[in-house]
Amino acid sequence: MHDLEPYYNWQHIYVSEEDERSPFFGAEHSQFEYTDTVYNYYIHPQWDYFGSKTLYLKVLMADYDEKYAIIEMIGEWNDAVENDIMTFKRDVLEAFMQEDICKFILIAENVLNFHSSDKEYYEELHEELSDEDGWIVCLNMPEQTQYEFKQAKLNQFIELMELDNWRIYKPYHLFKK
Repeated sequence: MHDLEPYYNWQHIYVSEEDERSPFFGAEHSQFEYTDTVYNYYIHPQWDYFGSKTLYLKVLMADYDEKYAIIEMIGEWNDAVENDIMTFKRDVLEAFMQEDICKFILIAENVLNFHSSDKEYYEELHEELSDEDGWIVCLNMPEQTQYEFKQAKLNQFIELMELDNWRIYKPYHLFKK
C-alpha cells in the first residue's frame, strides 16, 4: 500500500494544503517518512489523516465557483467500529459545505473494505446536499466493497458509478462527466 499515492497530476491547478478554505490548509507532508498505516500497512505520506484510523484521503480539487470537490480515498471505510462517515461528514464534507461546495466526487478505487452501521449520517448528508441542489458520487469502488455498500442500501444516498480512465480528464471535465 505504501506505493499507492494520491493522484498528483492536478497539483498545478489545486493543492489542498495551500487552499485557505480547505480543512487541510497548512498540512505538511514528508516525502520520505512513512508514519501512517492502515492496519499493519504503511501508506504513502501524501495521504491526509482526517480522524479515521483506517481511512485516509486527499482532496484533489475544490472549485468554489462551480461548487464541487474531488476527493480520493484509501483504506477501509469502517462505520461499524470507527464511524468513518460521521468523522468524514463532520470534519471534511461539512467544512467544504460551509464554503458552498455541494457536489462531491469520491474516488474510491482504493477503498478495499466497507463495514456498515447506521444510515443516519448518510440520510442526513443526502438531505443537506439535496437542499442545496447538491449530490455525492462514489467512483470506481471495488466490486466487493460495492457489494457491502449496496447490502446496507447506502447507494440510495451516495451514487455508485464506474468511470474508466478518470485520470485522463481535467478536474472540470471529470465534474461535468
